Amino acid sequence: MASASSEQKSKPVMLVAIDESDHSAYALKWTLDHFFSTNNSVFKLVLVHARPAATSSVGLAGPVYAGAAEVLPIVDSDLRKIAARVAENAKQLCIKKSVNDVIVEVVEGDARNVLCDTVEKYRASILVVGSHGYGAIKRAVLGSVSDYCAHHAHCTVMIVKKPKTKH
Repeated sequence: MASASSEQKSKPVMLVAIDESDHSAYALKWTLDHFFSTNNSVFKLVLVHARPAATSSVGLAGPVYAGAAEVLPIVDSDLRKIAARVAENAKQLCIKKSVNDVIVEVVEGDARNVLCDTVEKYRASILVVGSHGYGAIKRAVLGSVSDYCAHHAHCTVMIVKKPKTKH
């Protein structure tokens, strides 16, 4: 018979992508309700937030423009505050749903790469991402994190869609 600690280590990992969107919050709530509603979940839960780099948020495309040295620290500080808020909100939601054994990571970089790299790091069995519900044109311009992960993550990818609101 395996000890409690070896059982804990052998649990498959479910990784949930989190950001500041309602779609992400819905995906996390849905996941907690469907996979972690009992204290005896089959999965170890890892939440990951991909924090963009300040330079990518400012959109520096060529040589550093005048004033960038002053702007970048402010943007970086704002991105760190957003990341801390996203992580704290996710932790609070987990606590509210009585899920206390959770790892929350904030990793700087493009969400596509961060999620796929984190899947590898934890050898995750499932990656859960929320769907922003972009149309074809917006998806073509912005790119779809969920689509990228579905094709590149080395695990099952579950895309949770927020139900359309009735008007």
